[in-house]
Amino acid sequence: MNKVPVSVVIITKNEEKNIERCLKSVSFAEEVIVIDSGSTDRTVEIAKALGAKVFVEEWKGFGLQKQSGVEKAKNRWVLNIDADERIPEETAGVIAEVIKNPSSEVTAYSFCRKNIFRGRWIRGCGWWPDRVVRLFDKSAGHFEGEVHEKWVLKKGRVGHLSAVIEHYHRDFTNILQKVNTYSTLSARELYRRGIKPAWWKPFFHGGWRFFYSYVIKKGFLYGMDGFVISLCNGLGTFFKYVKLWELSEIARGKK
Repeated sequence: MNKVPVSVVIITKNEEKNIERCLKSVSFAEEVIVIDSGSTDRTVEIAKALGAKVFVEEWKGFGLQKQSGVEKAKNRWVLNIDADERIPEETAGVIAEVIKNPSSEVTAYSFCRKNIFRGRWIRGCGWWPDRVVRLFDKSAGHFEGEVHEKWVLKKGRVGHLSAVIEHYHRDFTNILQKVNTYSTLSARELYRRGIKPAWWKPFFHGGWRFFYSYVIKKGFLYGMDGFVISLCNGLGTFFKYVKLWELSEIARGKK
């Protein structure tokens, strides 16, 4: 089988439960680069065994970590995915066709992300179509953003593909861990940007996020799964502002 001239970039830390299936799903790619930030499990071992080029680097934030992988890529086209994502066979074919017949105007492509929670495809809670830009000409832009990183174009435009990327969420524990991690990182980003805390922000923004996810985006159609996802969406926003408040108190010497 001829490999597709694309470089896949994946950032990891302690992803031994996900990395094997992720890497096998991109076996069509000519090059796979893993940027690891100090895994203490078998992530690096598994990635090397499956032929990935592994680089262990100090954590710099999501944007800079991914950009480091992009800069190491030998191919013009780069596919960025997370360790808990998979590329279905049909999507691999679409990627191969896009690279074989590139557009003169389109320098990046977005995919619909199919979020699967506890084995179930969730189309409510704002989780579908969940478009993400993941395939791009590395010379046409760069990553920026420490938490919610994005690919910023310097030239060209984004094309939208109907192909999907599968995103797997294991269980309730996994989603709660993400709430804690991302709320901490988001709070630090808000603090660095000089955003001021206020007592009402956690309640207002957290409550609205839950309502939007559960009611407007029809999370209620997915039973307990939809309720938990919506609740965690709200809690993530709630704790982001609570942690911002805490950071501000520490800076004022109150803690």
